[in-house]
Amino acid sequence: MRDSSLSIGRSGAVLLEVIIAMTIFAIASTTTLVRAAQARHVVVLARASEDRLNAASAFLDHVVLWSREDCDRHLGAHPQGRWLLDIEHPEATLYTVTVLDGKSHEKLLNTVVYRDTPHTPIAY
Repeated sequence: MRDSSLSIGRSGAVLLEVIIAMTIFAIASTTTLVRAAQARHVVVLARASEDRLNAASAFLDHVVLWSREDCDRHLGAHPQGRWLLDIEHPEATLYTVTVLDGKSHEKLLNTVVYRDTPHTPIAY
């Protein structure tokens, strides 16, 4: 009888150990899945941000080719499609160009461009 009661007690302990091990495994699995989902979400956000910056860069590539007259015409902050374009004229020959997100107004890119002052013909 003693052997059977010890065997039953040992079986109960083994069952308890199995339940604890399965609980630990379930928690570890859940944590791994949650972290994988978070990592995937971060990758999606990074790709979207990269696409947005690439598009803003392509737009800025066009703006920096504008003439002095075009820059003067667009002074200040103005919506340009999905962007907000802010052109300032701090010096006689310099323009600062900033591209902001049209919705959040977050600064994405900025640069300074040089445009020579218009020359007046010299009368002889």
